[in-house]
Amino acid sequence: MTSDMSFPTRIAFGPGALAELPERLRALGAEAPLVVTDPGVVAAGLYARVQQALAKGGLSHALFSEVHPNPIEQDCLRGLEAYRRAGADSIVALGGGSAMDAAKGIRLLTSHEPPLSRYDDTTGGERFVTEPMPPLVAIPTTAGTGSEVGRSAVVTLAEGGRKAVLFSPRLIPSLALCDPELTLGLPPGPTAATGMDAFVHCLEAYCAKGFHPLADAIAIDGLGRATRNLPTAVRDGKNLAARSEMMVSAIMGAVAFQKGLGACHSLAHALTPICGVHHGLANAIVVPHVVQFNLPVVEERLGRVAVAMGERDGAPPAQLARAAVARIRALAREIGIPERLREVGLREEQIPEVAHKAFLDGCHQLNPRPTTEQDLEALCRAAY
Repeated sequence: MTSDMSFPTRIAFGPGALAELPERLRALGAEAPLVVTDPGVVAAGLYARVQQALAKGGLSHALFSEVHPNPIEQDCLRGLEAYRRAGADSIVALGGGSAMDAAKGIRLLTSHEPPLSRYDDTTGGERFVTEPMPPLVAIPTTAGTGSEVGRSAVVTLAEGGRKAVLFSPRLIPSLALCDPELTLGLPPGPTAATGMDAFVHCLEAYCAKGFHPLADAIAIDGLGRATRNLPTAVRDGKNLAARSEMMVSAIMGAVAFQKGLGACHSLAHALTPICGVHHGLANAIVVPHVVQFNLPVVEERLGRVAVAMGERDGAPPAQLARAAVARIRALAREIGIPERLREVGLREEQIPEVAHKAFLDGCHQLNPRPTTEQDLEALCRAAY
């Protein structure tokens, strides 16, 4: 059974929800979508399932499947060409965060002028996102980024090779169609990396500076769900209950991080373009070090994190905060996350460049402890 929710994205959630795609598109006034995805999703047979659902519902569509694992501006420009060539009236994003981010970039460019650097959040680009955009239905095939409910996209710019966050409430998908059956059978490695991305979204949002009790409540519940269900999802790819809970956790993380993120994400945003490490994997390796760095200023909150992760309540806050760091490390080990950045391709001589790019990233500005470029370099070296 499908349940409709709005927070603020309209979400259709439930096993088998994919079958509703044609009627959901028609309800948005769309009948000729461009499906945006990546070669891996096509090879896994997931695009074929979307293709069948659209055909069964009597809808034609076009396909753009050339999105890079970490989307680049050229992906969005080529996708825009495909959109116009097909005479499309809407976009269906199918995949993980990469497909979602590229689809949002394509959608933006249908009515806004390039380059994408114009819409960079760190330079106030939101003020230029003003024109109507076509409907976007986001269909996640992983439980990680939560981009299906998010108001931002992360794209590597042609100018300077820097990852930029494109931000605007107008970028929120018209509908998130969340069918956990699409995540069944995802291999253990991608399940672990994407699942830790969801966990870190919840964790960093909960600890971020600012007052947002609604986001805090969602974040603490989401990280608890991830803690309880991610190991099962990694061990048993066919466990629908665990997969469903992880999809919920991913949604909750993306809703919660409207409050903000932190230094962990700034480092991850730099690591991906520099050494090619998966975003979720970068977060998973770096996060224990960032949490240790933040511990003196978020002791009480980290105590609640520890309890949400299974620690018995009642111990002194300092003890519980230290337990949170230990439990985060234990969770990463249990699901097979490497402990060191050197294991995933970072070279020591690249660390200063990572720190510099991370400092240019806006996420660390809401880190609970003020963070300099030197701090970011020290954190990267600690994780190296």
